[in-house]
Amino acid sequence: MNTSKDNTSVQSAPAAWIGLDWGDKEHAFAIQDAAGASESGTLAHSAENLHAWLKTLGERFGTRPIALAIEASRGAVIHALLEYPWLMIYPINPITSARYRSAFTPSGAKDDLPDAKVLLELVRDHAAKLRVLESQDPVTIKLAGLVEARRKLVDRRTQLILQVQSLIKSYYPQALEVAGDLKSEVALAFLNRWPDLISLKAARPATIKRFYYLHQVRSQDLITQRLALIAQAQALTTDAARVEVAVLHLRALLDQLKVFHQHIPRLDEAIHQTFASHADRDLFRNLPGAGQQLAPRLCVAFGTLRSLYPDPASLQKYAGVAPVREKSGNQVWTHWRWQASTFLRQTFVEWAGQTVHYSEWAKVYYQRMLKKGKKHAVVLRALAFKWIRVLWKCWQDRQPYDEARYLKQLIHRKSPNAAPINL
Repeated sequence: MNTSKDNTSVQSAPAAWIGLDWGDKEHAFAIQDAAGASESGTLAHSAENLHAWLKTLGERFGTRPIALAIEASRGAVIHALLEYPWLMIYPINPITSARYRSAFTPSGAKDDLPDAKVLLELVRDHAAKLRVLESQDPVTIKLAGLVEARRKLVDRRTQLILQVQSLIKSYYPQALEVAGDLKSEVALAFLNRWPDLISLKAARPATIKRFYYLHQVRSQDLITQRLALIAQAQALTTDAARVEVAVLHLRALLDQLKVFHQHIPRLDEAIHQTFASHADRDLFRNLPGAGQQLAPRLCVAFGTLRSLYPDPASLQKYAGVAPVREKSGNQVWTHWRWQASTFLRQTFVEWAGQTVHYSEWAKVYYQRMLKKGKKHAVVLRALAFKWIRVLWKCWQDRQPYDEARYLKQLIHRKSPNAAPINL
């Protein structure tokens, strides 16, 4: 998550520093004010307790800036903390606090209260090396929630479809060919009407043909092919006990799929409307290969806070497409960046894959790397790395990407990506 705090507040010396260790049922805190007075304690988990505590702090310090460190950058607690503009929130990576703690506690002993004190020390003594949490504008926040919710629903639908496929293969494999794509309404309707081969073969060809027509399947060759397959089909098993149980199971899964089919289009409409109202929509809606799904996700990936990513590398690292290089003695090795948002990385890599079909230079680069023996996934991550650098410049300048203009720049620089593909 990324709303900017008032610059005056950020630059002012904090009236107090707080380390907040957020737990499941209880939360520990450690406070030190500017005069050096310290205290610590715990809060029972509830929204009422948290807000009452925060209001008390506001009254106590006269809403002067307070620096608060917490091992989180998103979630309900962050949303609550952001309601208090005098709080300067410093998200701490759990690895950072763990290493800091181990440096001064070699035994590894820990409990909740010391964790809060560790966070307090980090924000009090090392704030210059930390970054204050910034939140995006309301439209970006809403759009981010919508695209992530849609991705989760699509992933869950995919899991359900795989379950349906596995179940059908166990007693009714012909359905995978005659019902159609299981993501479609026609497939759900087909399986609900004919959940086993016996009921399907009992139906007249004219009835099945009429069903296809009513569900917008009009290809005569396809319908004829499917009717022939049904006529020749033989049951994988005629064990009534097994088939009856499988049918009951199938209907339960189909009911769940129906819910996803209803709600994913609603999310699509909400995403479309929200994206249309976004301040930076013109920078992303016409990107090569982005389309209706990836354009809003790319818009969310950048947001509207230009200061959040001062250079392309900052976003490349945050998105997890920039590799990590480690060195020990004479050995140097490069590996995958572990601490990164999976959804953000997927967004850039998936879009990079689409640009291979819609961007000339991306296609050239992809083919060149394959010729060098690079793997498909490796090439797409490298291509995403390049695209972030290009888009970052467009985003900072508030200028939409222009493929022709960029190709001219590549030719001027004599880039191999501007050369024609030589297959």
